[in-house]
Amino acid sequence: MARGHILMQGLEFHQGDSSTSAPAETIWLVSGTGDGPPLAQALVQQGWNVLVSVVSASATRAYRSHPNLRFQVGKLQEDEEVDQLLRTLRPRWVLDASHPFAAVISGRLQRRCQALNHPLLRLQRETPGLPGGNRIQSIQQLEDLDSIALGGERLLLAIGSRHLRAALRHSSASQHFARILDNPESLRLALAAGFEPQQLACVRPGALPEGAIERALCRRWGISAVLCRQSGGLTQQIWQDLSQELGLQLIQIRPPSEQLPGLTHEAILRQVGAARAQS
Repeated sequence: MARGHILMQGLEFHQGDSSTSAPAETIWLVSGTGDGPPLAQALVQQGWNVLVSVVSASATRAYRSHPNLRFQVGKLQEDEEVDQLLRTLRPRWVLDASHPFAAVISGRLQRRCQALNHPLLRLQRETPGLPGGNRIQSIQQLEDLDSIALGGERLLLAIGSRHLRAALRHSSASQHFARILDNPESLRLALAAGFEPQQLACVRPGALPEGAIERALCRRWGISAVLCRQSGGLTQQIWQDLSQELGLQLIQIRPPSEQLPGLTHEAILRQVGAARAQS
């Protein structure tokens, strides 16, 4: 499965064999399973070597195999880990395509790249326009659920397994269900929060057309309300579309107030593509 080798913090994982390709500069992409796979695919097609940092080994399954694509798996919890990767890889760019709610890692990348005078690009997700009607509302934090009348509702939580316990503590919904990632840690956290197995759907990103699983879950469980994060991009658009299509009450958690400026997917590819063409 894994051929080749690169030494860095976290679990080592390498797809392909870069010895069969011409030498190319590296882009270090920090992302997950949403924006990361299409960005990585476009970058290797431009001729870049791409190292993708993801939190878990299961997240690598969302990426297509390519000789110039490899992974660093594990949380970047210290400044020193970022510094070591920058010095080892010497990437042309660091590309921060982490989740809009991942403020800690975004702040760490910005701080260390600035300190080491290293070019950093940040992905800015497009924010879908909110449709009309009164079935969509936003909150700043999970504690704000206390003020929302959810009695009698069947609430689907799509907020990440780490936040399920807190959501249950503040939700007054009659029944709760959760969509989580298909990895052992997510399942452990969901069960520890108090969910029964029949209340959980373990989903692998990219396994089916976007939105198909979410639509099927809402229908199977008779969902009447959804709690998700206002994260921009395709995921937010899916939930907004389903709320209109199925008549769901949609509650969105607003992102952190301090958002770093960034570039769109297309603007990033234009910038790095132009640089690659000149090299």
